[in-house]
Amino acid sequence: MPLKIGINGAGIGGLAAAIALRKLGMDAIVYEQAPRFARVGADINLTPNAVRVLDGLGIGDALRETAARPSHRISRTWDTGEETSRLPMQKDAERRYGAPQLTMHRADLMTALEAAVPAECVRLGHKAVAIEPHADSATLRFASGAEERVDVLVGADGIHSTVRTALFGQESPIFTGVVAYRAVVPAERLAGVPNLGAFTKWWGPDAATQIVTFPLNRGRDIFIFATVAQEAWRHESWTTPGRVQDLRSAYAGFHPEARALLDACDEVLISALYVRDPLPAWCAGPVTLMGDACHPMMPFMAQGAGMAIEDGVVLARCLADAAPGGAAGVPAALARYQAARHERTSRIQIGSRGNAWLKEGGNADWVYDYDAWNVALG
Repeated sequence: MPLKIGINGAGIGGLAAAIALRKLGMDAIVYEQAPRFARVGADINLTPNAVRVLDGLGIGDALRETAARPSHRISRTWDTGEETSRLPMQKDAERRYGAPQLTMHRADLMTALEAAVPAECVRLGHKAVAIEPHADSATLRFASGAEERVDVLVGADGIHSTVRTALFGQESPIFTGVVAYRAVVPAERLAGVPNLGAFTKWWGPDAATQIVTFPLNRGRDIFIFATVAQEAWRHESWTTPGRVQDLRSAYAGFHPEARALLDACDEVLISALYVRDPLPAWCAGPVTLMGDACHPMMPFMAQGAGMAIEDGVVLARCLADAAPGGAAGVPAALARYQAARHERTSRIQIGSRGNAWLKEGGNADWVYDYDAWNVALG
């Protein structure tokens, strides 16, 4: 009998894992609490390591139809505007890493992932409220009262993971004292501002303060992400409206070219940023975690989605050995997956919190050159 694999959560990581499993000859059922797929979220920054995975999943061409390809990754100083690093991307990244950087609306990535998973493999309107692990299986209980028993359970259910809580108990995230603003502005409003086709990070006077911009929609839109220290706001949602005037006043001392970006914003969203420490373990018997459920990270290395996508492929490769006729049982396969992924994701999780990566230049190869399809699994 083939393994019955259940994935709790139809986000980026969960759908990537489902596609990878099918590519390797297995199937999975994805359980999603939302009653329907919807176009939500503003942006996604896919660095070459993530794009290489998505190319292997067969959706890279679809993403390239709407994505932008930043020309460079540039660091600039907040007050003088001085460039402290400039990393060529586009064709340089393709030559060096085998894939470009793509920046796009998050909804376009989700649409491509959703289209690659057969409808019969997705159970919408299934909100998991309890998980019961067994020695050789796990039971999901849903808000509707329904139950499902699976041979393998993957918690791809995000930063407030029900599966993680069932395995390891309730965790208490730590508020960083930093809030993030997000906005999307038509590029035509920013005529005269240089480097709109690049991924540009304006490093502020302290680690809490920066502005990041990059193109979306083949360069027709510009995404703006800005953070600042602020103890008063502690709401974690990414869909809460903020005040444009607060955003502008927080960066009043920045270079005129940086302020011009904020002056073009009509509306913004605001969210408090929280940190979680790396989990020592992700797996228990036939249950494991992936993506934000086990290694949620600050956005400063732009690797949250990339790590979830990588997880999905490495997990599928390990489970292929646990399929009938394979060399490993399910717990051994999941332990192998954790061993292959834990050091990398923990390093990026901690590095994202420190927020110093590529500020003064440096080597991006250890992040961008990773190949989830071919990395050694031990």
